[in-house]
Amino acid sequence: MRVAHQLIHIHPEAPPKPALGAPCNGCGVCCLAEPCPVGMLVSRKRRGACHALVWSAGEGRYHCGLMLSGQAGVGRGARWWSGLWRAWVRRLIAAGSGCDAALEVASGGVGVKSDTN
Repeated sequence: MRVAHQLIHIHPEAPPKPALGAPCNGCGVCCLAEPCPVGMLVSRKRRGACHALVWSAGEGRYHCGLMLSGQAGVGRGARWWSGLWRAWVRRLIAAGSGCDAALEVASGGVGVKSDTN
């Protein structure tokens, strides 16, 4: 088994990566390392940071941009469609199922190591 190294740039105020299986805290490591399947469609790439990843300065964490939508001033039909969209995206990105990034963040939070076969 060899260990692959990848350099990623994590916002300095991002929370530390949680343990595997622990609730997501918005650290962004998984999406900065590579896009999920729906992120691959949006980003049109298989490696590198997902283009849908959004930093929230107010919350001090990352969010999936596909899950964000402004609700103010939209009609009832648009809210229904927006809710359906977010539910679909939540399922695609496995939101709420805990951290599934089997990555180790190097000191300083600028690199990740993953086991590859």
